[in-house]
Amino acid sequence: MIGLLGSGSWATAIVKILLEKQDRRINWWVREEEAIPVLREEKHNPLYLSEAYIDTDRCNISSDIREVVEKSDDIYLVVPSAFVDKALKTVPRELLLRKRVISAVKGIVPEYTTIITEYLREQIGMDYSQLCIVSGPSHAEEAARQRLTYLAVASTNRDFAEQVRSQLSCHYIKTTYSTDMTGIECAAVLKNIYAIAAGMCRGLGYGDNIIAVLISDALQEMTDFMQRISPMIGNGDFSADARLRQFESFAYLGDLLVTSYSQFSRNRTFGNMLGYGYSIKAAQLEMKMVAEGYYAVKGIKKILKQLDMHLPIVEAVYAVLYEKKPIDRTIKRLLENLH
Repeated sequence: MIGLLGSGSWATAIVKILLEKQDRRINWWVREEEAIPVLREEKHNPLYLSEAYIDTDRCNISSDIREVVEKSDDIYLVVPSAFVDKALKTVPRELLLRKRVISAVKGIVPEYTTIITEYLREQIGMDYSQLCIVSGPSHAEEAARQRLTYLAVASTNRDFAEQVRSQLSCHYIKTTYSTDMTGIECAAVLKNIYAIAAGMCRGLGYGDNIIAVLISDALQEMTDFMQRISPMIGNGDFSADARLRQFESFAYLGDLLVTSYSQFSRNRTFGNMLGYGYSIKAAQLEMKMVAEGYYAVKGIKKILKQLDMHLPIVEAVYAVLYEKKPIDRTIKRLLENLH
């Protein structure tokens, strides 16, 4: 039995994808209890992707996260990274250890400054063989509208990954397999930061020409960072992929591009609003959704300090968000020193 934790846009889209198999039922944890009656009766999530039809007759929907985990074998984790620790701490550790987890979270757990797989290993005690990553250029709005989407399914456990691929594959979802769990997770974290930078540039009035240069530099930063971070994270099973990692493929470059340019990108939208002159708090309140890059940049900045490493785009975003540096001067200085 499949369980899914989360009820945001991407969680709702994944529920819809999983229910494409007509004989499947799923257990679904929805934190907002008031949304559950509407979901059951109207078969739409009233809070996110409200236009997407959900066959809730095949969903056991509950606001009790422990109940959902207990009744499920494979757990899709689709909770914003800032709330992962809080959500999972309400579930007994010994219960989680009996499950397999598929993470579709694109962010860092702020309490521990770590990616999701490392959090599950270090704080819960799970083994790599119990873990899988789902990532790639995949805006929930397009998946919910059944527009063709590619997803990377990464795990060191090939059998588990193939089962996940089977669960997700349908006429509009295509999947590929990778063992590069760390690389794909790190790429998903970094691209949100770079999308905020791209949004800031757009909001400040810069054009496509310079934003293209910015994203080119962002890809180089991503490459440099992952070459340094790979030996520090993981059990070594991904070492071959780390050497052969193709950053131009869709799990890396593709995800970076769609998040930096798409109208559906909440991180780009967040940066755009800041460029227009919104305060951070005002932008967050108006969006009503989590921009993962806001939390990610703080974690990546800590890691950069540990590595004694310099990533100008990441540091410029951090300077604006956390050091309250003037956005116009900070971005102008950044853009004047691109390669």
